Amino acid sequence: MSASGSAGVTVRVPAKVNAQLAVGAARPDGFHDLANVFLAVSLYDEVTATPAETLTVTCEGPDAGQVPLDRSNLAARAAELLAARHGIAPDVHLHIAKDIPVAGGMAGGSADGAAALLACDALWGLGTPRAELLEICAELGSDVPFSLVGGAALGVGRGEKLTGLPVGGTFHWVFAVADGGLSTPAVYGEFDRLTAGVDVPEPVASPALLDALAAGDTTALAAALANDLQAAAVSLRPSLTATLAAGTGAGALAALVSGSGPTTAFLVKDAEAAEQVAAALIASGTCRTARVATSPAAGATIV
Repeated sequence: MSASGSAGVTVRVPAKVNAQLAVGAARPDGFHDLANVFLAVSLYDEVTATPAETLTVTCEGPDAGQVPLDRSNLAARAAELLAARHGIAPDVHLHIAKDIPVAGGMAGGSADGAAALLACDALWGLGTPRAELLEICAELGSDVPFSLVGGAALGVGRGEKLTGLPVGGTFHWVFAVADGGLSTPAVYGEFDRLTAGVDVPEPVASPALLDALAAGDTTALAAALANDLQAAAVSLRPSLTATLAAGTGAGALAALVSGSGPTTAFLVKDAEAAEQVAAALIASGTCRTARVATSPAAGATIV
């Protein structure tokens, strides 16, 4: 057990942006095959695990009121799955300090699941092998393994089978946080509706995008960013068009919906441009707030 074990273990975990989200046709199981280029970005949640009589979850931070505190929370499910594997009771208090937008397409819930898994493993002194932690992550959800790993990775299958990717530099981003969330299943449902009767190609990672990441080339990355769910997200939330236009108009090199949305992501040249674009987005009135971040960022880490 870590030295901080009895007092609690805190894990910091990053948000993600999808530099590319290629989506295949719906499979018989209802899932879609993906080619998902994940980048971890420097917006973080922190999950603290402390000993308790029973499993409880608390949450603070922006939009904490929207976070479920019951067993549907991925952090609670992570504690239960880990405890079950080791034949122990999941008696832990999980406190989530939220800074990743809630229901925003940035994998905040998935991040909390990965963080809780790592925190409970340390608190309970289990020393679960990393490969097994990643198996539990995949059981929790398609985005959870990447939250544990961080950096940059290509996810295939449902997005849970990961291959790390080299990144040759720092990329600067602005994220515009929309009012309210968008349901990921609803966005996929709209994707299916929009592509009905269309031959949806097999999802593959863009070689140009992978080269741009490896070279640290912001201009080339901007040209290669792509999200096959964007049309569906915009169809369900037409107001996103104005947000995307406001960021591009303010000088962003590229704009896209992050994952299933409704957060929108803007790739910019440098830190100064990020501040300018963020200020312009807030002034535009097309989003609730705008956040500046860089990538890549480390995955779930005990602090």
